Amino acid sequence: MHWNGFPVTELELAGEDDYSPATRPADFQVSPEALEMIARSDAENTRTAYGQDWKRFEHWCESEGRTPLPATPQTFAEYVKHLANTPTERGTLPKPATIDRAMGTIGRRHNDAGMKLDRRAAAKVYKTYKRDWAHAGNAKSQAKPAIVAAIRAMVNACDLATPTGIRDRAIVLIGFAIMGRRSEVTALNVSDITEHENGMIVLIRMSKTDQDAKGVKVPIRYADDPTLCPVVAVQTWLAAMERRGVKDGPLFRRIDRNGRLGGTPGAAGRGGARMSPQSVHDIIQRLAHASGLENAEEYKGHSLRAGGATAAAANRAPVSAISDIGRWSKKSTTVHEYVRAVDMWEDHPLKGVL
Repeated sequence: MHWNGFPVTELELAGEDDYSPATRPADFQVSPEALEMIARSDAENTRTAYGQDWKRFEHWCESEGRTPLPATPQTFAEYVKHLANTPTERGTLPKPATIDRAMGTIGRRHNDAGMKLDRRAAAKVYKTYKRDWAHAGNAKSQAKPAIVAAIRAMVNACDLATPTGIRDRAIVLIGFAIMGRRSEVTALNVSDITEHENGMIVLIRMSKTDQDAKGVKVPIRYADDPTLCPVVAVQTWLAAMERRGVKDGPLFRRIDRNGRLGGTPGAAGRGGARMSPQSVHDIIQRLAHASGLENAEEYKGHSLRAGGATAAAANRAPVSAISDIGRWSKKSTTVHEYVRAVDMWEDHPLKGVL
């Protein structure tokens, strides 16, 4: 059993020297069930990323004759330099965020093992790399926001005579309306949708900013334009699934070439019924190209989330309201980036001067 890429048995939960002599050996035992829950404390994607980052560090240390745990300041700094000088599979320099995540994994591994890690030299290497990366003409890549015009084009590209078209329209519109991450959209279940006189309420059971799974209820209003209404689109999709015998489970399912829903008898394809987050990206890419959108390659799964926030900012919605609907952390500056993208034109100091 592993936790964040290392055996749970190595976890320094407590040491006998930290407690009084009155403690007993049983006080330091952890059941297999508790260990299993500890191993699953992080989201699956997070566990996978941490595990891969740590394995890469271990392999590099082995090849260089260095010790990964505890790592010396020199080893940590050299590894960051190694990451900075190692091209990606595309032949490009790695994004600073990729190196930052690897550094965080190594630091967390040391913390979890009760060991100290001097990060100062590595942090300076990273700082220099970020500056050099930017001076080389690189910039943080962002998904192109799918604003209303783009959403309309994608919806019009959906063939509503097919289950795939009905499903894809619902994905586009609900993703835009809840400002959803790909993982949030594909994690939805039929039971997470509740009808309301003003539209519907969508339960986001867990998200990136809600790792404790407290859940957030997001209200979705009926749209003035029924062709762009997420409520109507989801209701239509639910009815289509019910006609095929599906009344519960994953809201958005795989569909094979014969129109059979994942998880139903005879459905082809590997994996479960639920779609993967990558599928949302693929759908957006396909619809962006099919609809003839300019720079279609810039539209990604995240375009729905970015588009919803951008459209709300253009509608002069309060930042707090956008943050609440989109489930941005109160400390996050991301939502302000969408607002500034609108305000730099609306509030331009030379607007109307020339």
